[in-house]
Amino acid sequence: MSNLSLQNAILTYEQLEVTPSRKDGISEDLEENLRKFGCEFIQSAGILLRLPQVAMATAQVLFQRFFYGASLRKFSIRDIGMGALFLASKVQESPCKIRDLINVYNYLIRRYRKLPIEPLEYFGSIFYEMKDALVIAELQILKKLGFNVHVQLPYGLMVNYLRVLELTEHDTISQKAWGYLNDALRTNIYVCYQPPTIACAVIWLAARIAQVKLPTSPPWWELFDAELEDIENVSRHIMRLYALRLPPNLPITLEELESYLSSHNNNNTNNNNNNNNNSNNNNNNSNNNNNNNNNNNNIDNNNNSNNNNNNHHHHNNNKDNKKDNKDNYKKDNKDH
Repeated sequence: MSNLSLQNAILTYEQLEVTPSRKDGISEDLEENLRKFGCEFIQSAGILLRLPQVAMATAQVLFQRFFYGASLRKFSIRDIGMGALFLASKVQESPCKIRDLINVYNYLIRRYRKLPIEPLEYFGSIFYEMKDALVIAELQILKKLGFNVHVQLPYGLMVNYLRVLELTEHDTISQKAWGYLNDALRTNIYVCYQPPTIACAVIWLAARIAQVKLPTSPPWWELFDAELEDIENVSRHIMRLYALRLPPNLPITLEELESYLSSHNNNNTNNNNNNNNNSNNNNNNSNNNNNNNNNNNNIDNNNNSNNNNNNHHHHNNNKDNKKDNKDNYKKDNKDH
């Protein structure tokens, strides 16, 4: 991702599947949630700072790129989020003040944790700790990305494509497509596909939602160098985003992340122990049932044996009776 190019840096399949965070023991679901959570913080902070959308979008793309080269267990989403937004504001020529950015992030964090909203002290230790973390984070982003902070966004392309397709007057499609572009920033779409494909995907998706037919002979997306398979994949990613809900109390700092992982590992261990105990109890019950069955079989065998003995005894009695009858018959004949 360090080669300079007019196009966006696109990740390989190996980079997507085996991230540094996964190697450090963070699950795929938790990594996805933290990425989404970090991007939402960037977007909220940018709105409060009144930054242009291109600055917020650039920051979120840089944030996503960074964590494909670094682990979430080594860099917090708070620090990298602040660093990415500060860097992006300068890249898009709309720089913000460090103090304003830190105050906004402190406000968002306290609001998320449902703590009383209190401004940071001007010379307080928390402010200087966050300031140092922001500066270090900005340098780490530049280092990890090889100073390649170029981000081509699909907003302008989408507007041009709508003009070519004569859809600029269709407010529903324009608004939905713009919203899809903003929402897609919370996914890894911008590091997996080039802007023309993303622009075509949001138009395709918005047109389907609005039930507006687009030219298919020839396919309209071929005019913009996009593939239908890629368009459908991007659309599925966007729609999947709306089905996901972030869990409560996600970690923001590294200390919180370690505590979060520790508590969840303990819960998993307890669940495994409970499952093992249940399994052992089931095995014991099964063994008891087998023993009961064996005992029942033994009783049945004993009953069968007794029945056989009784039958044998009855048979012998019959033989004795027959013998007595025979002797009596002979005696009667003799008397006559």
